[in-house]
Amino acid sequence: MPKKKKEPDAAPPRAKGHINGAGEIVEQDVGETLRVNFMPYAMSVILSRAIPEIDGFKPSHRKLLYTMYKMGLLGSTRTKSANIVGQTMKLNPHGDAAIYDTMVRMSRGYEALLHPFVDSKGNFGKFYSRDMAWAAPRYTEAKLDPICQELFRDIDKDTVDFVDNYDNTMQEPTLLPATFPTVLVNANTGIAVGMASNICPFNLQEVCATAIALMRDPQADLFQTLRAPDFPGGGQLIFDREQMEKIYETGRGSFRVRSRYAYDKAQNCIDVTQIPPTTAVEIIVEKVVDLVRQNKLKEISDIRDETDLNGLRITIDLKRGVDPDRLMQKLFKLTTLEDSFACNFNVLIAGVPKVMGVREMLEEWTAFRIECVRRRVYFDLSKCKEKLHLLLGLQAILLDIDKAIRIVRETDEEAEVVPNLMIGFGIDQVQAEYVAEIRLRHLNREYILKRTAEVADLQKEIAELESILASRSKVKSIIIRELESTAQRYGQPRRTRLLFADEIGDDVPEEETPDYPVTLFFTREGYFKKITAQSLRMSGEQKLKEGDAVAQQVESGNAADLLFFSDRGQVYKLKVSDFADGRASVLGEYIPARAQMDEGERAVYMAAVTDYAGYMLFFFENGKVAKVDMSAYQTKTNRRKLIGAYSDKSPLVAALYLQEDCEVLLTASSGRMLLFHTGVILPKATRNNQGVQAMTLKKGQRLLSAGVFTDGLVQNPARYRKKLPALGSLPEAGDTAGEQMTL
Repeated sequence: MPKKKKEPDAAPPRAKGHINGAGEIVEQDVGETLRVNFMPYAMSVILSRAIPEIDGFKPSHRKLLYTMYKMGLLGSTRTKSANIVGQTMKLNPHGDAAIYDTMVRMSRGYEALLHPFVDSKGNFGKFYSRDMAWAAPRYTEAKLDPICQELFRDIDKDTVDFVDNYDNTMQEPTLLPATFPTVLVNANTGIAVGMASNICPFNLQEVCATAIALMRDPQADLFQTLRAPDFPGGGQLIFDREQMEKIYETGRGSFRVRSRYAYDKAQNCIDVTQIPPTTAVEIIVEKVVDLVRQNKLKEISDIRDETDLNGLRITIDLKRGVDPDRLMQKLFKLTTLEDSFACNFNVLIAGVPKVMGVREMLEEWTAFRIECVRRRVYFDLSKCKEKLHLLLGLQAILLDIDKAIRIVRETDEEAEVVPNLMIGFGIDQVQAEYVAEIRLRHLNREYILKRTAEVADLQKEIAELESILASRSKVKSIIIRELESTAQRYGQPRRTRLLFADEIGDDVPEEETPDYPVTLFFTREGYFKKITAQSLRMSGEQKLKEGDAVAQQVESGNAADLLFFSDRGQVYKLKVSDFADGRASVLGEYIPARAQMDEGERAVYMAAVTDYAGYMLFFFENGKVAKVDMSAYQTKTNRRKLIGAYSDKSPLVAALYLQEDCEVLLTASSGRMLLFHTGVILPKATRNNQGVQAMTLKKGQRLLSAGVFTDGLVQNPARYRKKLPALGSLPEAGDTAGEQMTL
């Protein structure tokens, strides 16, 4: 009999709460996952959050302002900010904190906009302060600023499209029909996914004049009316025509903005009252304090943030005899008292992000505004035609009012009144409905004559509106009148002063470092001293830490650079002038702490250089020697730390800084010694090269020491001179390695 197939084991019973597929690894296509999950998020951020549209607003701004408009806050009454935030959540469900932050940044108290849209009362913080927090919404009040009349003008006349909100309970506008180019008047910054937007503000009067000029002449010179950006915080814009032309043309580029200051001679201090828009008071103060601690600003005795209700002020107290203008030039270079503003005019046009120059942006705004005006005129035209149609029906019954009354009285059923009026006077249903609804008191000749007298005016108005719709130039004339009115009512003088780039020097005057002879001491434990020749003659024995000894004593000058090589293959650059003149009786400065070395890192060799001539020699335990040009450690910027100062393939035994080639004596753990001339080793420009084999070592042996050879160091130098690489020779009786420098 054939064997029966073994039945598969029954699946073990599942534990309670088991989830099907839990723990299984499912392969997914990365590209498909990105398309399904990430792309919708990215599109939402770009289209509905971070990039402004041609009316100058992001969705969060527009929802907040429209809510305030519907709350009737365009008058003189303020309401609690918490109330505004709560009402806005009907349109913007992203949370009360985000909504309130949006309102703060548009408020007058925050001072971030040239023309704030929210008239605030209470503590709303300050744009130029990083740490000044604004009050909670339950403590502050707000209403719409009067300029918002220009944002919502004729919004109820079908000038823009409306869409349902997120739960379809109310409608909101897709754009605001602003009568002036808000997109250029107030700054706007946003970071989306893969793109960003950063639009600088311009003066309202200049923007309106430029928009008018472009409508009259599309090839108009922008610089005739639009001089440069204008920031609410003022400052001084360094105007470079070539850079500004690039920004106007492409929408990308950058320019520099520097602070404004005044010198108080009586108090010997500098008062900074305006700073660039890209920095904050606390950042400037912290940077200056840090520079003073690093001994890079010796002219400052104190710095204070004296910002109060009167506005921003940073006070810098000067030491006696300091030139304030020279100091400010130095601060402009070293701190954000002068900073650059990067432009990226990225705007959503019909749902598509587009980077545009000023001319193209104003052309897009003009096209948008033309459409708004045409829709408003068409709305008014439709209303006039409807009214005229009704009045023509009323005019028809003027011929026989008694007949109209008789028709109504003699009609038995109410539903037959309108059809009978239509038959009796030859009017349509709409006109008949209007006639039938006239009050009894108005059934007199005087009322009807007054109403029908409007027919001629309406016909004239309709003809005018139709001529506007048929003429693009008339539409532009309306826009120009509105721009002129807005500029006249809300225009303000420029706040940002212009400095022309060719009138100011880019070169900051360097502080002359006094140069005089000094003797530098560097100990094995990493302590450093700088002693003048006079002090050295008068001093006694050098004070050192217990167990420490002087490793290097170098004659140099106060203007030299110091290179401290560490045991981790790094070099730290300082200046001799950074250290105060010392005495033999002091311990000195601990270099790992002063140079801010990594934890546990030690300084093992010091090189004092003036012109970066000569080279460095590095001797490794494996017997190799690396020769690196000292110019490899020269940098154009003031970098304090360079990694990869030498090779880390083998432990470092010794380092030497030599101005010219000479003989060097090596000693191995086997006792053998090798004497060679450094000229046989070719220098390398690469700092971390592994070098060439100088001393041949057997297994288990290593290089112990290396030092510059001097006469009398060994009895028979010729015995140890070998062609590289070499094993070296064992010393004769009486030969020692002497006082060679080792690590």
